[in-house]
Amino acid sequence: MLTPKQQQLLSFIQTRLEERGVSPSFEEMKDALDLRSKSGIHRLINALEERGFIRRLPNRARALEVLKLPEAMHRLPTEVPAARPQASASLPIAANDILEIPLHGRIAAGAPIEALEGHNMLSVPAALLGAGDHYALEVAGDSMVDAGILDGDFALIQKTDVAREGQIVVALIDDSEATLKYFRRDGKRVRLDPANSAYEPQLYDPHQVHIQGKLAGLLRRYN
Repeated sequence: MLTPKQQQLLSFIQTRLEERGVSPSFEEMKDALDLRSKSGIHRLINALEERGFIRRLPNRARALEVLKLPEAMHRLPTEVPAARPQASASLPIAANDILEIPLHGRIAAGAPIEALEGHNMLSVPAALLGAGDHYALEVAGDSMVDAGILDGDFALIQKTDVAREGQIVVALIDDSEATLKYFRRDGKRVRLDPANSAYEPQLYDPHQVHIQGKLAGLLRRYN
């Protein structure tokens, strides 16, 4: 038996395939089901695939095929209900609601180190995340300890390519190394400030620094 959300997503995919001949994007699915992030869509897609209702076509982008429909869905309208008004996003999130976000290796809270791409997922309480897409990085180093960010913590990052003065950001330097620091302007240059007096600020020309996200929260393991 499918959950209501699984049935709603399956119906939406089937309708789009019939209308356009191509499956909807994850962003379109997220908006249609009024979910907070695409990680919820990933879970629903995996569940439908495991139950044999859909399959992903190899080597093709946005390629989903509906293999079957549950008996109950033949009596359901094919249209997905209109998304709830945006104000519904302000409703409280259930305390036990868990999302899975990509875990992309380690990031330096010290001298810049390579940010590794990974394919692992990290389970995160939804209450720690705001709107938008997120990913996680494991913190290496102690340059942000005065901001409460410790070695071994998981930094939860909201994807963005812009930053405001004083925000803690993931900064990609020279397209090769990444670091977690306070973002500031210093004249015409970008200054990445640590939160530990043992470390010096890092100064770069603007073209050297690309913002990859801003800090949205932290997870900490206690051994």
